[in-house]
Amino acid sequence: MQAANDNLSADLLRGADAIAEFLGFPRRTIYHAVAKGHLPSFRVGETVCARKSTLTNWISEQERKAA
Repeated sequence: MQAANDNLSADLLRGADAIAEFLGFPRRTIYHAVAKGHLPSFRVGETVCARKSTLTNWISEQERKAA
């Protein structure tokens, strides 16, 4: 069970700063996108979180829609 937990923690981005760094956007852009529902995310208490895998899949989906 520990190995599965290690994979989850490696996939999890905690906080707007971590999400911004992963995506290459300013932190305020992340807050705005989350508030508008434009970015797949969830909250743990007051902390905005996202999975790297979910964001990567979401970006691929956005690219398919734009093509």
